[in-house]
Amino acid sequence: MGPAVAFAPRAPYIVGQGTANFAMRRRLCKRLTIAAAVLLWAGMAPPLAAQEHEEAAAYSQAFLHWQFGTRLHMLGEYRSAVAQFEQSIELYPTAEGHTYLGWSLSELGRLEDAIAECETAITLDPDYGNPYNDIGVYLIELDRAQEAIPWLEKALAAGRYCCYQFPHFNLGRVFLMEGRIDAARRAFGRALEIDPAYLPARQGLALIREQGETL
Repeated sequence: MGPAVAFAPRAPYIVGQGTANFAMRRRLCKRLTIAAAVLLWAGMAPPLAAQEHEEAAAYSQAFLHWQFGTRLHMLGEYRSAVAQFEQSIELYPTAEGHTYLGWSLSELGRLEDAIAECETAITLDPDYGNPYNDIGVYLIELDRAQEAIPWLEKALAAGRYCCYQFPHFNLGRVFLMEGRIDAARRAFGRALEIDPAYLPARQGLALIREQGETL
């Protein structure tokens, strides 16, 4: 097995999940960026010239398993996706492989395992933003929203992340849960500054306008 590598800076997949206060589902927001996700691995830095041909082949095979796993996940075949991501990691461990594995595990209700995979991803590439955001989301789903805040802030500080609107939105979710309406409004607004078409943040602001202080 070759050493873990980080991918070249580019757009990773995930996650701007909906909150229980909204009529939205986690899968909606994930799908918004899955098209970008499928392009990710293709932009990875190739194995170094000094590495053996066998390692380069493992790297290529790891990508194929990751890509297939991503497609299976989008079809709702989460157990099969898990198997593909695990094979990808066995061939060539990457932060993306562990993060996507966590994604599929989360859909199977294995949130603690999903968090563990994201933590492994962070050890492989501390600058990769996705696993920080995802840990925050999984903690929210575990009713540990306060613990999610530092993870979401780390996602915002990450240097390699395509979708900073996601942690802004998820911070807004936490603030709504805490009754911090003004802070939630600012967080949703920051998400829309990054992506004016980002539907969950628009829905968040609409909810605040409709229900205001009753939230």
